[in-house]
Amino acid sequence: MLSHPQVAADVAEANAAAEEMDRVYAMNLAMIRKAAQMTQVEVAKKLGVGQAAVSRLESREDMLLSTLYDYLTATGADAASIVVVVHGQRIELDLGTIHPRSA
Repeated sequence: MLSHPQVAADVAEANAAAEEMDRVYAMNLAMIRKAAQMTQVEVAKKLGVGQAAVSRLESREDMLLSTLYDYLTATGADAASIVVVVHGQRIELDLGTIHPRSA
């Protein structure tokens, strides 16, 4: 059935819609930590820093991508990426590939 162009297009559209509905948009890092059901103290322990450092990280407006990657993996992320849209084309940057300690 998927060989029929209209059926394949309908299935692809339905899959994209389902994926979009499953996506959760985080407004800040604290939302990610809370989704992981972790406290700042627990994240701090995984990062090897104090709780105050995690609090400062969560309130920062700007940070290095490597810092973001470390925070995300400390909260249990299996993978971390940034998605941008350029001229309608969706491009995903895997933070793990650019992290200096990932090699």
